[in-house]
Amino acid sequence: MKTGAKMTLLALAAVLAIMAGTALGSVSIPLGDILAILADRLLGTALPPHIGPGYPAMVLDMRLPRVALAFLTGAALAASGTVMQSVLQNPLASPFGLGVSAGAGLGAAIVIVTGLAAGAMGNVILPAVSLIFGLGTTALVLWVSGRIGRGSGGVTIVLIGMVASLFFNAVMDLLATLSPAYAQRIDLWQLGSFSMREWSAVWVLLPVTAAGLAYFCCRARALDVMTFGQEQALAMGVDLPRVRAWLIGAVALLTGTSVAFVGIIGFIDLIAPHVARRFFGAAHRRVMPASALIGGTFMVLCDLAARTLTPPREIPIGSITALLGAPFFLYVYFAGRRRERL
Repeated sequence: MKTGAKMTLLALAAVLAIMAGTALGSVSIPLGDILAILADRLLGTALPPHIGPGYPAMVLDMRLPRVALAFLTGAALAASGTVMQSVLQNPLASPFGLGVSAGAGLGAAIVIVTGLAAGAMGNVILPAVSLIFGLGTTALVLWVSGRIGRGSGGVTIVLIGMVASLFFNAVMDLLATLSPAYAQRIDLWQLGSFSMREWSAVWVLLPVTAAGLAYFCCRARALDVMTFGQEQALAMGVDLPRVRAWLIGAVALLTGTSVAFVGIIGFIDLIAPHVARRFFGAAHRRVMPASALIGGTFMVLCDLAARTLTPPREIPIGSITALLGAPFFLYVYFAGRRRERL
């Protein structure tokens, strides 16, 4: 099958997932009613009489922003994971190895336990502080790894990032223990959730995700070269330290912005890039958009499962992705070990 046909099928799957995420839930809404509600809002047409007064708010103010935010988050994390695996030349690398997610989570936990998240400005302060902590953690990891590894080698970055993640997660657990009134909210943040998210989060994440994807696609050739190793990249004229720093900075911004609004969600950034490479090859000009579509679609479906499997309770989205991602991680790891022995 040609690349164009594969990409068309991916886009169609994304549209179907978004439609399913909007239609299904504690109350199922027929697709025709959803289209009528959208037509009423966008075109001013009259609603059919059988649509109750509460349905437009359910579709436009609850489900659509939630589904849109889930898709954007999945796309952002998947694209970031694609970049990290190429930059660090490690099939198991992900933005979470930078410590950006743990740093952002710690910032959110501090805002929560200090009570700042409860005020009128809480919806602004919490994601802002979370993003600042995430970017600061990435800068710290790069600085320390550069001092230790003499050039910010990929293995050194991963090791320092893992240490930072473990430390910040321990601090979050300590804050939750010392502040039992906020423990449940901190735990929920560590597992991620799209519940009660509004359009304001979508309008922030949309341009950041679009800009990040555009930048990564512009760097597709450099990413292709970096996949073959440092010596090959230098031989082909790629300023590896500078390009790596810019790419990692963009990954930190993209991941930090996502985590700032929805909490820590893992494994999407591992699964989507591998699936994209399996069907689209190694060229990043094809893998990057494919990975974003796969990640967005997968996140929407995981969120749909999280809110429909055990009604009326909702499963944290991070639990769903971990249940699927952990076996996938082991598969990638042992498959790599087998290739090394051959």
